[in-house]
Amino acid sequence: MREKVHILSLGCPKNLIDAEIMSASLQAAGFTITSREGEAAIIIVNTCTFILPAKEESIDEILRLAQCKTQGSCRHLIVTGCLAQRYGRELGREIPEADLFLGINEVAHIADHVEGLLREPSALSGGGRIVTPPPTFLMTAQHKRRLATPSYRAYLKIAEGCSNRCSYCIIPSVRGALRSRPLHDILTEAGELADNGVRELVITAQDTTAYGRDLIGRLSLPELLKKLAAIPRLRWIRLLYAYPEELTDHLFEVMAAEEKICSYIDIPIQHIDDEILAAMNRRGNSAMIRKHLEQARRIIPGVALRTSLIVGFPGETPKKFKTLLSFVEDMRFDHLGAFTYSPEEDTPAVTLPRHVGERTKIKRRARIMETQALISLDINGSLISSVQEVLVEGRSDLADYPYIGRCRRQASDIDGITYLRGENLAEGDFVMAKITAADEYDLFAVAVCP
Repeated sequence: MREKVHILSLGCPKNLIDAEIMSASLQAAGFTITSREGEAAIIIVNTCTFILPAKEESIDEILRLAQCKTQGSCRHLIVTGCLAQRYGRELGREIPEADLFLGINEVAHIADHVEGLLREPSALSGGGRIVTPPPTFLMTAQHKRRLATPSYRAYLKIAEGCSNRCSYCIIPSVRGALRSRPLHDILTEAGELADNGVRELVITAQDTTAYGRDLIGRLSLPELLKKLAAIPRLRWIRLLYAYPEELTDHLFEVMAAEEKICSYIDIPIQHIDDEILAAMNRRGNSAMIRKHLEQARRIIPGVALRTSLIVGFPGETPKKFKTLLSFVEDMRFDHLGAFTYSPEEDTPAVTLPRHVGERTKIKRRARIMETQALISLDINGSLISSVQEVLVEGRSDLADYPYIGRCRRQASDIDGITYLRGENLAEGDFVMAKITAADEYDLFAVAVCP
């Protein structure tokens, strides 16, 4: 038996997929993957650098796990992912406890790097090795994954990188420009996942609606979704990270026509004031955003809309914030997350005038979320007595509702859950359930006969 490896993945689902590829690669090379950091000889921290809190969490975890080299069985600490790609050289100077800093391109080569580290640990005297060439990596179906999600659910990354160049975002510099996977390659992986028991497929990328533009010069997400829906064993297909300016009626029509595609769209809008949108370098304007959202609700019966917003962006006056708040009140999103603007070095937004104070940002975010809580409570309340399809995900700690799950309108990790009462339910089961109660974010239901 070879050395035990522990992988901690931070940040978004795209990052998690990279960690799954690394895990499978190491396992294929004979290493043992362990969930217990204290027994691992090698620890890998797959990092995030999207906003300041993500950077801080990544650094805190690196420093915490570095202690395992003196207090545990860990002999080697490896830092991978976006933080390593962006700050590899700086981290190498500041965190000498880490042996390797590997950028985005090294995901598929992790086993080779670990092998080299074990063969020649002395080569690292004086600081960790840094491997962060410009990002060009694009996964394929040949890159096997060791799923970190439950066996019935998996993320499917359809593209890498982003070409939108929003003024506040560092991702294009870290992950590179948009690189779409060929359609046949995505379908191959999706088919294999379904054959291995995956029933819910969650489509992800930095910008899912841009899929195909770099391959054939046009948006191809509707075509991809139709072909994914034809895979026999899949039950649910869910769409995340849909850039609002590239939503189309054709996409909505495909979603409405295909039973397997959940009536759910995650649409990061960020703001609704036209001047703020222009300063963010977002394409389109408020009128276009409103039109697309209205079309989604018109074409897709009962669609659940999720969005994310940035409050406190430079130039957000009280009046512009009020415009955003009124938009939230009017649009009544089913799910919403709000974040305070985080000034990221090397992004154009840092140089903009009229930055908003931190206390004001926090108060504005709280106001948005208080408003959304009332909206969510009202929407969830309207679902009482309806019957929903629920995916069972395990046991709960509530005696009256001993199971937890999600209905089609709830995405894992970011939305609420459905507490469920039923007999002999198992993780991964799909059941029809009648909603009996609701709060701001969660639903409560009783399983019923089909």
